[in-house]
Amino acid sequence: MKLLLTILFVFGATATFVDLHAADSNTVSSTVVTNNTPPTANSPSVVVNNSDVCTSGYSGSVQTQVLGISSGITIKDTNCEMIKLARSLFGMNMRVAAVATLCADPRIFDAMWMSASFCPYMGSIGDSAKQGWLDNPHMVPEGSQVFAAMAKTEEQQKNKEEPKKEGHNDIKKYILGGITLLLLF
Repeated sequence: MKLLLTILFVFGATATFVDLHAADSNTVSSTVVTNNTPPTANSPSVVVNNSDVCTSGYSGSVQTQVLGISSGITIKDTNCEMIKLARSLFGMNMRVAAVATLCADPRIFDAMWMSASFCPYMGSIGDSAKQGWLDNPHMVPEGSQVFAAMAKTEEQQKNKEEPKKEGHNDIKKYILGGITLLLLF
């Protein structure tokens, strides 16, 4: 047991001496610059305090070694506004006006058309509204895929109904070309 304690004491003393001696022989040098701060550009905080407002705030900044630029804007969400207006009209028991407000969006207009629940047209609803939209396609919201497909189908039908007269024109051109060649030679 004494031998074990002696060995531990010798190793502990040696390790302490080596650590102290090693710490004395290492030199660490560094340079600290304290007068050169990094450039920063801070963006303004754009806050929309009311949850009933259909706007979102965005901000950003860019910084170089010489110049920093920072800006912030708010963007209006028109889809959110349309939904809020329709909800308000519906709350005032103006249901047709609420549906008409939503029908200003071509996606909703197409969905209503495809489900045979036609959007109101100048106060009329149902089949009379459908007829109003068909009679006045220029009033359909821009971007409606249903009316674009209908217009394309009508154009194709008109092209099929027109008799082809171009076949006779080709024969006339061929004969005129042959006569011209005969006259030249």
